[in-house]
Amino acid sequence: MRRNRVVRVLMFAPVAIVALAVFGFVVMSLWNWLMPLLFGLRAITYWQAFGVLILSRILFGGLGGRPGHRARQRIWERMTPEQREKFRDGMRHRCGEFGEKATEG
Repeated sequence: MRRNRVVRVLMFAPVAIVALAVFGFVVMSLWNWLMPLLFGLRAITYWQAFGVLILSRILFGGLGGRPGHRARQRIWERMTPEQREKFRDGMRHRCGEFGEKATEG
């Protein structure tokens, strides 16, 4: 089992490296195509584009899953139908009607 995990990691590593390289190139190409024309900014190098990619990941949390989504989903799955309805009623009280019921009538 452990050996299988090591093999998967070794197979995934080159794919991840290539994907990061491609993302960096795409960011550089888009920046150098759009930003100088639209905003009068200078063209950037590949490594600067890679830095912009990392900075955007830090600031906006892109390129990844939603943190805490799984935990909320598990909590919802463990609720009984009565608990779910009570939760929905509480949300309706706080936020008002939404979805299909709000558009009716």
